[in-house]
Amino acid sequence: MKKLNIYFTAGIPTLQDTGKIAKLIQESGADMMEIGIPYSDPVADGPVIQEAHSLALKNGMSIKKLFEQLAEIKESVMIPKILMGYLNPVLQFGFENFCKKCAEVGISGLIIPDLPPVAFEQYGKILKKHNLNFTFLVTPETSEERIQYLDSLSSGFLYAVSSSSTTGNDNAFLKNENYLDRLASLELKNPVFIGFGIKSKEDFENVTEKAQGGIIGTAFVKILLENQDWEEKAESFIRSLKN
Repeated sequence: MKKLNIYFTAGIPTLQDTGKIAKLIQESGADMMEIGIPYSDPVADGPVIQEAHSLALKNGMSIKKLFEQLAEIKESVMIPKILMGYLNPVLQFGFENFCKKCAEVGISGLIIPDLPPVAFEQYGKILKKHNLNFTFLVTPETSEERIQYLDSLSSGFLYAVSSSSTTGNDNAFLKNENYLDRLASLELKNPVFIGFGIKSKEDFENVTEKAQGGIIGTAFVKILLENQDWEEKAESFIRSLKN
């Protein structure tokens, strides 16, 4: 069974919606979720997720607040929860302290796209101490040798970006056969999840023909930002991807 991973930014549409959205993702049949930590300069993200970061910060979301909200849903949301964010706010919070809090509130792993692999030796020990997975990203331009290196550092899954664009890019080349074939042919220790640009059940099925999972972010965040009655729409969107 292919895994469906749903991303959303914490603190939207309102500050208090984080727990409600996490429960909805679980109840709608997703296998896991990525919760985005809002940041003032989200360089890897397209306009929709940038807008979400901006709204969440305006709403007053912070790492401290997010940990409080995650503690409240620790017992009720049991599917894996991964925190995705940029390195700077995590370092400001204190890397060890951050990992300790993650473990306390039931987070199973981290994705920090701008954490350089060369620095991973130092951080990897702390992650291991707190039983946290860490996922690196690869792109169509990443060499096979580099993919295998990043896979060896990763745990949980390997995040394969479908194109070298920002998140939500309409030109994300989902059926990049050569890239997907290349990933499938490598003997990797982690399952491969494809992300960036997946908007529909058809997209999800296309990318998971040769990968173990798909990550949907922008299309889901868009629903949260654009609809006052987002709950019903968000639930039926997730159900439509799996059924």
